[in-house]
Amino acid sequence: MEKVVLKASRRDVIGKQVKAMRRDGLLPAVMYGRHIEKPVSITLNARDTARTLAKVSSSSLVMIELDGKEIPALIREKQRDFIKNRLLHIDFLVVSLTEKLTAFVGIELSGLSLAVKDYNAILVTGLSEIEVECLPADLPEKIVVDISPLALPGDSIHVSDLVLSDKVKVLSSPEEMIVIATAAKVEEVVEAAAVTAEAGEEEPEVIEKGKKEEEGEAEEKK
Repeated sequence: MEKVVLKASRRDVIGKQVKAMRRDGLLPAVMYGRHIEKPVSITLNARDTARTLAKVSSSSLVMIELDGKEIPALIREKQRDFIKNRLLHIDFLVVSLTEKLTAFVGIELSGLSLAVKDYNAILVTGLSEIEVECLPADLPEKIVVDISPLALPGDSIHVSDLVLSDKVKVLSSPEEMIVIATAAKVEEVVEAAAVTAEAGEEEPEVIEKGKKEEEGEAEEKK
């Protein structure tokens, strides 16, 4: 992926004044990390930042250009106003390019499963992300999982099946399931049973048979 650079400037504005800053098209943010004595408050261009970050994932390495230097960082948190669909604040974790870090990387399913195509199976996902350890420059943006091996209902893919670069160490448990193809009929039976239970339907044939047996025993006693 091409280098992502966000131009920033130091920020002294805090509290209620931040709202006025946002109205001027600026986005407040903060940088912190092991190599920073105390958090650094910064501002970014709101529009440019939103456009740039829309193209990257939370595990993507970004460079913060501040005071003539480029500082490597990861996005740790994004606060958003969902009503107005805009960013309100961003937390950046400053990292060292020469030190390994741990991070969560998102999983993306790709390809065609024959279990779905030929057997009308349903894909049930387990993990949406896995934890890894590596140098910041080797951190994957995402992990693409090919689901074509899911040929029959019951087939599944686990963390142990992932093939990643030898520069990336997977920390998530190998036994954890990423995705499984389940039989559609099983899902339908479970759903039908749930509907029957909610409706309080009875089984007339079984009940009728029980009544007839009771009546027969009564006649014999007479």
